[in-house]
Amino acid sequence: MLLYIFKRLALMVPTLFGVLLLTFVVIQFVPGGPVEQYLAEAKSGAGGGSAEGAGLSYRGSQGVDPKRIAQAKALYGFDKPAPERFWQMLVQFAHFDLGKSFFQNRDVSELLWEKLPVSMSLGLWTFFISYLIAVPLGVVKAVRAGSRFDFVSTLIILVGYAIPGFVLGVALLVIFGGQLQWFPLRGLTSGQWEQMAWGARIVDYLWHIAMPVTAMVM
Repeated sequence: MLLYIFKRLALMVPTLFGVLLLTFVVIQFVPGGPVEQYLAEAKSGAGGGSAEGAGLSYRGSQGVDPKRIAQAKALYGFDKPAPERFWQMLVQFAHFDLGKSFFQNRDVSELLWEKLPVSMSLGLWTFFISYLIAVPLGVVKAVRAGSRFDFVSTLIILVGYAIPGFVLGVALLVIFGGQLQWFPLRGLTSGQWEQMAWGARIVDYLWHIAMPVTAMVM
């Protein structure tokens, strides 16, 4: 048993490395990075302070000054070779330094901590409800194997499993949040949540998480 646990933990290292490498390649080499964003803002004039603050002033038909582009690349480390950037990222991650968001100019760790309670809340509800349904359902299906209930439940499970969670989530938002307006479209609680009584707070919270948890449980 201990050997199995050790092997599983050891496999996490190459898996994590592969995920980091793939993420690095996608972020570093696909279009739409921070430098390209600043260029688009400088050309359109919509960037205002951000593009001008980086020195990316647009010069009409001459485009953006190449020196300014080089400064922007140096600001985000894109002037270094890709292997060096990847190694620097690994070193920073080893020190729990996730850097700053390109688009929000805030520490990534701060953004994660800000959204973590929502993710944990949805994850815990999904975990408990899934097992609350799955374990009794599995027992009943095993006892009544080959019955009509087994066939129908298997069909429903396969359909639910085949539908991607984000597709089901969008469908729930459009139908129950947009057309019927039974559930809210955003937020974990209502704006007046602080002024509610405890009972009303619980109901309001469950009302807001009903659709995302349903999509994740399915």
